[in-house]
Amino acid sequence: ILKRPDPRGQLKPVAANIDQLLIVFAVEPAPHPNLIDRYLVAAEATGIAPVLVLNKTDLLPDDGGELGQLLERYRALGYPVVRTTTSNPEGLDTLRQQLAGRTSVFVGQSGVGKSSLIDLLLPDETLRIGALSEDSRKGTHTTTTARLYAMRSDEVSNGELIDSPGIREFGLIHLDEQEVTDGFIEFHPYLGLCRFRDCRHRNEPGCALLDAVEAGKIHPERFASYRRILDSLNPQ
Repeated sequence: ILKRPDPRGQLKPVAANIDQLLIVFAVEPAPHPNLIDRYLVAAEATGIAPVLVLNKTDLLPDDGGELGQLLERYRALGYPVVRTTTSNPEGLDTLRQQLAGRTSVFVGQSGVGKSSLIDLLLPDETLRIGALSEDSRKGTHTTTTARLYAMRSDEVSNGELIDSPGIREFGLIHLDEQEVTDGFIEFHPYLGLCRFRDCRHRNEPGCALLDAVEAGKIHPERFASYRRILDSLNPQ
């Protein structure tokens, strides 16, 4: 079950019986790596296999730019990554292969094209698709409740898709610090190696995580994202 806190802090289910969590982000609106990391932590905590989907790849520069580098950083950690575009007929082939035979939930911030992807994957369905706000280049909310769609090919079940409402924040206040720490998979080789058993990986001497960051074994931006998530659990 994928859950997230509502504005009152009460846990609400987004979807259940999920095989994989497809974290969709795009060139526009500008992606927030911390939001991606929050989804990855939630996936690790619930045992749902995450897949990163970079949409609108036709807008990327030839060298992939910073966003291409971000995607490769996640790929190097072992996360499956898929590149998609709705600008040509072959743009969804890899995504279709990833979805086949699985129940998948699409998540991500508003405007990244989740509904547009599903619209092309399921031509018999009509989804309301919104344009980006011209002023902010942020997404507009077009999906307000999660909905399940059946994928079928020649009357054979080909998997199920769940489209979820686009969001700009994904709270993790229902997790404790250890669950968040465990959600960063590149930390695993260093956990339990700190000098102090109760190390919180801040400024403690002999912290194995800080040493790994210093040695270039943990990316500093991922570690900074981890610290921001922990700080959000206990706001001052």
